[in-house]
Amino acid sequence: MTAEQVQHFREHGFVAVPTFFDARETAAIRAEVERLQREGYLRNVATDGDGKTTSQTIHNLQLCPMYRQSPLFRSLPFAEKVVGAVRDLLGDPLILHLDQVFLKPGKTGTGTQWHQDNAYFRISDPLMGTAMWVAVHDATIANGTLQVIPDVFRTAFEHSRDPYSDHHIRCYPPEEQAVHLELPAGGVAFFCYGTPHATGPNTTDHERAGAAFHFLRADYAKDDLIAPDRDYRPYLTGPQATGGLREYGEKVAGTWESEVAKAVVR
Repeated sequence: MTAEQVQHFREHGFVAVPTFFDARETAAIRAEVERLQREGYLRNVATDGDGKTTSQTIHNLQLCPMYRQSPLFRSLPFAEKVVGAVRDLLGDPLILHLDQVFLKPGKTGTGTQWHQDNAYFRISDPLMGTAMWVAVHDATIANGTLQVIPDVFRTAFEHSRDPYSDHHIRCYPPEEQAVHLELPAGGVAFFCYGTPHATGPNTTDHERAGAAFHFLRADYAKDDLIAPDRDYRPYLTGPQATGGLREYGEKVAGTWESEVAKAVVR
């Protein structure tokens, strides 16, 4: 990350990096999302407005977490470029907090309502956690790309249940200040835990997906975040980092390139 990008993140709560993953890496990411969809791992979390009845007319397909079903996505947070970028934004030591993917089919794909990640995670400083949102396909206003609201990440907006999702919450920030982040496939956006964000409906004929990885400065993690009965939150840097060996039973750091090669030829 450049000094200007880091400053933009710390001042405005987000930064977009249009050329983060190269064409080969992007092809692998897209192929892996297609595999996960084809094998039935993505489920529709959109409801008919009652928060529980799965909709048959609108679709917001999600898999969370991804690491159990995908060696590629398990390895991605350990990639040197990813660790380096997140370290520049947050410092050390780092934990992978969460990984997930959303896919919006053409025409019926619905968005995710406005919310702040810190309404879920509740860390003491919302600038010490960041999402890395990866454009799996070209992300445009027409297909419901990511939107963020700059400069309000220190304001905790009140949240309530989203009736059009089976588990999400939503808030009502000043939408007139929203910025649409149009990104080519392989581009990423980093936004801190306090930045309100949303995605829109996909009005095109083609599907659009976004993969999201959440990272946290370890010294801001809640006491019960890393526990035997929780999903793995591997240390990426710092004295407790083992390259994934402790959490996954095998060394994951350093496998990104080989996993990309497998996904491209699969």
